[in-house]
Amino acid sequence: MSEEFDVIVVGSGMSGGWAAKEFTEKGFKTLVLERGRHVEHQTDYVGEGLGPWEMKFRDRVDRKLSNSEYPTQEKCYAFLDSTKHFFVNDKEHPYSQEEGKEFSWIRGYHTGGRSLTWHRQSYRLGDLDFEANKKDGHGVDWPIRYKDIEKWYDHVEKFAGITGNNDGIPHLPDGKFQPPMELNCVEKVIKERMQNLYGDERQLIIGRAAHLTEPTEEQQALGRGTCQNRNQCQRGCSFGAYFSSLSATLPAARNTGNLTIFNNAIVESLEYDPETKRASGVRVIDAESKVGKTYKAKVVFMCASTLGTTQILLNSTSETFQNGFANGSGTLGHYLMDHLYAQGASGEFEGFEDKYYVGRRATGIYIPRFQNLNGKQEKYYRGFGYQGSAQRLGWREGTSKKGFGADFKESFKTPGPWTFSISGFGEMLPDYKNHVSLHKTKKDQWGIPLLHIDCEYGENDWTMRREIVDVTVQMLKDLGLKNVKGYLNENAKPGIGIHEMGTARMGHDPKTSILNGHNQCHEVDNVFVTDGACMTSSACQNPSLTYMALTARAVEFASSELKSGKL
Repeated sequence: MSEEFDVIVVGSGMSGGWAAKEFTEKGFKTLVLERGRHVEHQTDYVGEGLGPWEMKFRDRVDRKLSNSEYPTQEKCYAFLDSTKHFFVNDKEHPYSQEEGKEFSWIRGYHTGGRSLTWHRQSYRLGDLDFEANKKDGHGVDWPIRYKDIEKWYDHVEKFAGITGNNDGIPHLPDGKFQPPMELNCVEKVIKERMQNLYGDERQLIIGRAAHLTEPTEEQQALGRGTCQNRNQCQRGCSFGAYFSSLSATLPAARNTGNLTIFNNAIVESLEYDPETKRASGVRVIDAESKVGKTYKAKVVFMCASTLGTTQILLNSTSETFQNGFANGSGTLGHYLMDHLYAQGASGEFEGFEDKYYVGRRATGIYIPRFQNLNGKQEKYYRGFGYQGSAQRLGWREGTSKKGFGADFKESFKTPGPWTFSISGFGEMLPDYKNHVSLHKTKKDQWGIPLLHIDCEYGENDWTMRREIVDVTVQMLKDLGLKNVKGYLNENAKPGIGIHEMGTARMGHDPKTSILNGHNQCHEVDNVFVTDGACMTSSACQNPSLTYMALTARAVEFASSELKSGKL
């Protein structure tokens, strides 16, 4: 097989799958390098369709195994016995942290990456987000605005399949949606009460999620079907109803005949040619044999996840770039962000004891950001949105009760009261001090320096986290809920939001950023970064949809440069 390709894509997850699809459909011979094992759609989904009572330990991971092999991964909500094979073994894949500054790096090394286990919430960023850095002075100005990416949001939403409503909220742009999932009876009442209390200032909408409710012909041709409302998505879905690169973008790329995927291919570094001032190839170590090899291509797309990409770039040193690839600005590795997570409130809703819901809806409700809008300024910068749902307490809530006998068991059949719970997702400000670097002495089993993470919440972040709790508690009380309780998990540190971003940011100036407005390295024009590393700020919306749109947009630019002979 030829070792030269038109394009090399590093990573097969959310952004890597999109890069592969877009390039192959444009006729380019594309090599995807995935550091983990091969995963087969449908075949490798464990426990699909089973109830917890049909599974060992009720789908919980053996505690001894979890504590010894997965001490970081077990913190993730999606880490279960049926999903643990989609998470890395922490013993086998260590990283380093600054003392006293915990960062939970949640990872999955396999075909499809974390696109198999993401929570599928899909929201656009608007100009409120793209203009924020310039307006308040935290971070550099984004080199793009909403108008630059709008048609690419359209493009990826149509293919991926996003369910939702066009809600007409100025700072949360509408999209190209499939029919929405339905609010349940309590959520409808709370939505009405919110409208009466706050008008358009605070709105409750159905969560926009990457699920098919009315598959198109194109989606059906890929073997994708309608969401079955099982809400077991992280196990994998043989229907292909939720979007993942394994069920959507990679099959589309494979259908072109232009795709090659190598698994167990750990990218060590990029090769730089000082004469052409371009990357000449990608150095790879076979994960099993530990034998090295170099692959050549005209263009390289870095899509290995925020920290994975940055680790490779930092390790790609040369006489020209002694501090990391295309790092003349010195910003590579800096401005690491995650979303503020694990704070909110819940309360009981009186009534509707005769009502329940059908199935397990695969999304919840969303309350878009309502703070620091229209010139108002709170005691912190930026803002937050809410995700949550209304539900009836079920049998799991009774497992801590004392009792025995037939009557005790019978009591578990009766649902408990309705509750309404929401959790705030806040924007973490970009900060130079929050950074990653290569450890000076420690290396992994393949001889690659470990990534060292030095990151913590700043003053603005903590102020917002505490304010989220206060605002949420008061709002739920105003909405008529009873026994309202707020929570703030102070032990939840950066990383556990699983939305790590930054470290190779976009910007106007090569002196203060790594990438230009096309996700292209300022200093090396045939290398692009389109995963979360490229983000200049985090906004408060779930970011994966933006990664997809930025990737498709960058491929369009790169392909035109290739066709014109500029690359």
